[in-house]
Amino acid sequence: MQLSKSERIKYLVDRLNQANEAYYARDREMMSNLEYDTLYDELAALENETGIVLANSPTVNVGYEAVEELPRERHETPMLSLGKTKDRGELQNWLQGNPAIMSWKLDGLTIVLTYNDGKLAKAVTRGNGEIGEVITNNARTFINLPVTIPFQGQLVLRGEAVISYSDFEKINGEILEEEAKYKNPRNLCSGSVRQLNNEITAKRNVRFYAFSLVSAQGEDFHNSREAQFVFLQEQGFEVVEHYMVREDNILQTIDFFEKKIQHYDIPSDGLVLTYENIAYGESLGRTAKFPRHSIAFKWADELRETVLKEVEWSASRTGLINPVAIFEPVELEGTTVSRASVHNVSIVRGLRLGIGDRITVYKANMIIPQIAQNLTQSDTLEIPKVCPVCGGKTQIRAVNDVQSLYCTNEQCAAKRIKSFTLFVSRDALNIDGLSEATLEKLIEKGFVSEFSDLFRLERYREEIAAMEGYGEKSCQNLLDSIEKARKTTLPRVIYGLGIANIGAANAKILCRYFDYDLERMKNADVETLSAIDGVGEVIASAFVDYMRDKGNLARLNRLMEQLQTEAPRAQEGGRTLEGFSFVITGSLLHFANRNDLKEIIEQKGGKVTGSVTGRTSCLINNDIASASSKNKKAKELGIPILSEEDFLSQYGIDVK
Repeated sequence: MQLSKSERIKYLVDRLNQANEAYYARDREMMSNLEYDTLYDELAALENETGIVLANSPTVNVGYEAVEELPRERHETPMLSLGKTKDRGELQNWLQGNPAIMSWKLDGLTIVLTYNDGKLAKAVTRGNGEIGEVITNNARTFINLPVTIPFQGQLVLRGEAVISYSDFEKINGEILEEEAKYKNPRNLCSGSVRQLNNEITAKRNVRFYAFSLVSAQGEDFHNSREAQFVFLQEQGFEVVEHYMVREDNILQTIDFFEKKIQHYDIPSDGLVLTYENIAYGESLGRTAKFPRHSIAFKWADELRETVLKEVEWSASRTGLINPVAIFEPVELEGTTVSRASVHNVSIVRGLRLGIGDRITVYKANMIIPQIAQNLTQSDTLEIPKVCPVCGGKTQIRAVNDVQSLYCTNEQCAAKRIKSFTLFVSRDALNIDGLSEATLEKLIEKGFVSEFSDLFRLERYREEIAAMEGYGEKSCQNLLDSIEKARKTTLPRVIYGLGIANIGAANAKILCRYFDYDLERMKNADVETLSAIDGVGEVIASAFVDYMRDKGNLARLNRLMEQLQTEAPRAQEGGRTLEGFSFVITGSLLHFANRNDLKEIIEQKGGKVTGSVTGRTSCLINNDIASASSKNKKAKELGIPILSEEDFLSQYGIDVK
C-alpha cells in the first residue's frame, strides 16, 4: 500500500532521526551519507510541497541531543547547519557578484572555544546546536591547540576537531578485534573528544582547525572575514585552508580542492562558501535552520553501476560476523574498486540486497567505498544461519537498534585464531614470531587448541621446522620467544584471556585490588568487583561470568601451570605515592620505556597521566631545559620538573 504524502513525511522524519541518533550520539552508522542526503532532500521537498513540518523534523532540529555522560551547557549563539548544494553553477550564482571565502568543510566534531585573558576557559561541542557538551579538559590535549594566546580580551571561535586518515589507520592497526575497529575518522574523533578521561583523548592525536570567529572583544576587523582568519592565525590557531573567490575563479578553485582531496590527510566532506563582507552576509538574515551568509558544497559523488557477485561474511574473535560486498570491479576516483563493507545486518536489509543485483557504488568523502543504491532490490540475500568458518549456528542480535550477526559456537576457529592473536600480543604475553598466519597453521595442524599448548610446542619441533616459511633457526627463535614469555605478570595474563570489556588497564586495576592473588579473583562476586574504582558493573559481570565457567577455569589452571607469574616487587614504605599524579616525557635511563616507570609509580599508589595540569605533582623529564610544550605548561603552572634521578631520590624509589 502506497503511503500518503503526510504519512511519508512521518516515516522520513522517524527514519532520519534514528540515523541522527545512531550517528551523533552512539557513533554508529545506520545508512550511508548518500542515502541520508537523498532521504533528507525528499523530506524537505515534501515539506515545501505540503506545508507540513513536524516539530521533530531534522529540517528544523539540528543534530542530536548531547549525551548525559558530560556536563551540558547552552550555547550563547545557536549553532546552525548550512544550506547545501552539489551544483557548481548554483554555487557560482550564489555569489551574486560578491567576493567570498572558500574553505574545506572538515568532517569531525565541531567545537566552540572561549578564551578569557589569553587562557582557554571553555570548550563545548556543537551538540544539538542549542546545547552542547563541555569538554574543556579534553580540548587541552588537542595536539595543535594553543591553551594560551596573545589576545587578552574575551575570544569566542568555532572550529573542527579532527583525526587524520594516517592517525586513524595507525590507531585501527593496533586494534586486533575486527568489530572493535573504528568505521571512519569522524567516529573515532567523536569518541575521542567526548571521553571522560582526557588521557585517552591525548593519545588520539586530535587536531583543531578554526573556521569561524564568533567574537573578539574590542577588535575591529574592518568588515572582513579574511581579516578574522589572519587574526586567528596570529593567535596561534591553525585555520582551515581557504581562498578568496569570485565568479570568475570559483570553478577553478573548486577544481583545485577536488584534486587535492584525493591525497588530503584530513577528512573532508565538501567545501564551505562564506561572504567576505561580514555586514552584507549578516544582513541577509537566516531561515529556521540555515544562516544565509554561508552555503556548503558537497561533492557530487562519482557513481558507478556494477553487479553484486557475493557477500563475504567474516567472523571475528568475539563472534561478530561482518558482511563485505564483492562486486564486478569498477573505476572510482582513479582507483579500481571491487569490495565495500556493508557494516551490519541492518544495512544489508535496508539495501534489500541479492546476488546478481545491479548496484551503484561510490567513495564516501572520495575515500571509502560504499554501496549507494540497489537498483534491483531483489531482497533475496540470505543471512547465514551458520558461521562461514566453523559451521556453528548464528544469531542476529540488536545493539542500540543496530542488528548484527554473531556466531554462537564458542569453539569457532575464527574466535580461536583471534583469541590467540590477542593472547600473544605485546600487552599480553608478548610472544614474538607468532603471526596470525602462523597461529592458523598451528591450530589447523592440531598443535594448539588452548593457550597452555603454546608452552608445549617443543614436542612438535620437527614438524614446525618443516612448515612452509620455517626452518631450524626460525623454529628455535620461536621456541626461545615462548620460553621467555613464561615469566610474566598476572595483569598480562588476565588481559590476554580476552574477557569481554577488560583491557590492559582494567586488568592491572583488578590485579592490584586483589594483591595479585588469582584465587581471590576467581571467587570474587559482581558486587565486590563493581565497587572497585574504574571497574563498574559491566566489566564486573563479564569477569564473573568468565570465572564461573568450568571450562574457562580448567583452561586457565592448565595455563597457569606453564607460567611463572611475578607479583610486583613490594616497594619499601608501601603505597607512598597515594594521592600523587605524575607526567612522564622524554627518554629514560633506568627504565626500558615509560610504561616500566609508570608501573612502578602505580604499584606505589600514584597515577600517571598524559598531560600537565594544575593537579600534576611533578613532570618527569631528563631534559629539564627543553622548550617542549609539557615543560612550558609545567613552568606556567608552577609544577616542578624533575630529572629521572631527582624523581627517584625525592620520592624514595629504589630501582635496583
